[in-house]
Amino acid sequence: MAFLLGKKLKMTQIWKGQTAIPVTVVQAAPNKVSLVRTKEKDGYAAAQISAGRVKREARLKDGDPELKVGDEITVAAFSEGDVVKVSGVSKGRGFQGVVKRHGFHGGPKTHGQKNRFRAPGSIGSTAFQRVVPGRKMAGHMGAERVTIRNVEVVGADTEKNLLFIKGALPGPPHGLLAISATGKKKK
Repeated sequence: MAFLLGKKLKMTQIWKGQTAIPVTVVQAAPNKVSLVRTKEKDGYAAAQISAGRVKREARLKDGDPELKVGDEITVAAFSEGDVVKVSGVSKGRGFQGVVKRHGFHGGPKTHGQKNRFRAPGSIGSTAFQRVVPGRKMAGHMGAERVTIRNVEVVGADTEKNLLFIKGALPGPPHGLLAISATGKKKK
């Protein structure tokens, strides 16, 4: 089973021949298995992985190796070409208007408009006499759980516990990431 909890360090690039590949460097100290759930006892198969004080549960599939409490999972579980799914909490943006939060275009700069360039415009008909639930308006943006699927592992440094994953990953530097293999390899 390839599942790791790691810390996003930085973005950089790796050169492969004449091609520069943008990568995110993830530091993943060896994780320990702190709890194992079985189908007979709990109704589903899973393992709780801990990295320091942080714990996350990963579902186990048929064919995954048997895990015991105390087993270690390291960066060596991943190799170049593996396809993974990465989850993390996106950067918080605070209270934002509709132009930044939802991509509204704003009002016209002419035809009698003044100080209305970034306003949302009409929020609905007068029949309801209320704001319809789900209306796109200004509000809190970011700080949400984001999952990016089908990203490629470009390399792994087992001595320094570093994992190099292609492209940008969610969250700020030093943010927690959950990395799990999807079981496929890119050709």
